[in-house]
Amino acid sequence: VTFQLGLGVHSAAITYPELAQRLGVEIGMRSKSSDVRKAVMELRSNKGMVLNESDQDTWSVGSFFTNPVVTKTLADSLPTAIARWKVDTGIKVSAAALVEHSGFSKGFGLNPRAQISTKHALALTNRGDARAEDIMELAHAIQAGVHKKFGILLDIEPQIVGTFNQ
Repeated sequence: VTFQLGLGVHSAAITYPELAQRLGVEIGMRSKSSDVRKAVMELRSNKGMVLNESDQDTWSVGSFFTNPVVTKTLADSLPTAIARWKVDTGIKVSAAALVEHSGFSKGFGLNPRAQISTKHALALTNRGDARAEDIMELAHAIQAGVHKKFGILLDIEPQIVGTFNQ
């Protein structure tokens, strides 16, 4: 694969709040591309989102659920500890916070094969011998729990391929 990257030393506008905070810039500002790359890698590594063969918390597809966009009324009804930010289509809320506030803590699993990462509530991890069905059973339990608690159905982010119940 060949990529053609724009010339220059600065990134596009920073729109991710956690990244902006790590870089010490305001949302919408730019930073040196090398600094952005380093900060992104640090943030992702701390969440177990960069593959490390000796760390089972990284044996995942990364974030399993997308951050949902909800109405202002629904966002206002959520606990204040759940991060949210305004987007063009409504209020985006943290799927990770919804998961944790629904009783699914980091490290939770229905069986020892498939569990939520101990580092990030959105990463569903294969602890060594999980089957796709194990991951999907866990995902569906989380979706049901968040929906019961908050009335929000989390969308699955990875593309699911196969015949088992999605």
